[in-house]
Amino acid sequence: MTRGSAPWWTPDAVADRRPFLTGRNQVLKALRAWFEGAGFFEVETPILQVSPGNEAHLQAFATDLIPPDGGRAIKRYLHTSPEFAMKKLLVGGVSPIFQLARVFRNAERASTHHPEFVMLEWYRRDADWRDLLGDCRAILQAAATAAGKGLLHRQGRTIDPFGAWEEISVAEAFNQHCGIDLLATMDNFADPAPDKLIAQAKRIGIRVGEGDRWDDIVLRILGERIEPKLGQDAPAVLYDYPLPMAALARPKPEDPRLAERFEIYVAGLELANGFGELTDATVQRRRFEADMDLKQQLYGERYPIDEDFLAALEFGLPRSAGIALGFDRLVMLATGATHIDQVLWAPVVG
Repeated sequence: MTRGSAPWWTPDAVADRRPFLTGRNQVLKALRAWFEGAGFFEVETPILQVSPGNEAHLQAFATDLIPPDGGRAIKRYLHTSPEFAMKKLLVGGVSPIFQLARVFRNAERASTHHPEFVMLEWYRRDADWRDLLGDCRAILQAAATAAGKGLLHRQGRTIDPFGAWEEISVAEAFNQHCGIDLLATMDNFADPAPDKLIAQAKRIGIRVGEGDRWDDIVLRILGERIEPKLGQDAPAVLYDYPLPMAALARPKPEDPRLAERFEIYVAGLELANGFGELTDATVQRRRFEADMDLKQQLYGERYPIDEDFLAALEFGLPRSAGIALGFDRLVMLATGATHIDQVLWAPVVG
């Protein structure tokens, strides 16, 4: 069913979505043409994976892979991102690469969330996050042009991707929008105690829950007080995330408190998340294990670690940068759609 009472496949329901779906096709063609012109290989990697990803708060879909001889079923997951497989291709010498991948995240459904969606992900060897930012500028401009509007639209605002973009570090954003010296609340780089940040959060009226970690509070302040203000007239780049929020990003050489991670926002909507890629297998294993310990503590489960991915890092992932961009969200911005279902040919029912 659609958001209304009529099934999504009725002629009227399809007709209502037709302008957005036409725009989706136009954006898709434009982006493929841009990547081809920039010399990228389009790759395809399996949806079924040993590990769906090791982000503590993402919920994955699991299934059983049954051998043809009727042997014991093997647990597999629908990936939440094609990241691990694409980085293995980088190790194999294929670059630059991009993929329009179907990805799956359980327990997510809202106006900008869908349990199955399309992730545009791309990687460059011998690159840093600034190289990816140049790609992002070109891609947002191509999408806006292809949809026929030349601008991006969200919640009554018009955002121009062709002008100067806003760039602000996470620390600057906390200071500017909340009056918080974020880095001063870190008593160590890896796992800061939350006490100093709790005091600052309470000062500005942010709820703090029992057992909240330092990064939990950072995310809550970001979501409630900072992200809604980003990208209101032009796309915004939020960069230099604190190291405890590095995920798969490498530490910043100039400041060990920070990681080479950035995100792009348009009218308060998170659109893309990029890294200067971590290449140290030992550090990556330690991060995965810590994230799965947290997942076990919070949700009572943990996902396997992709040992083949860590072996690829150990073999030698070259200096690289990569980014994931929500394609359906980009289509929403380019066409002016207000709900993700409007830009999907067929939604997941239920």
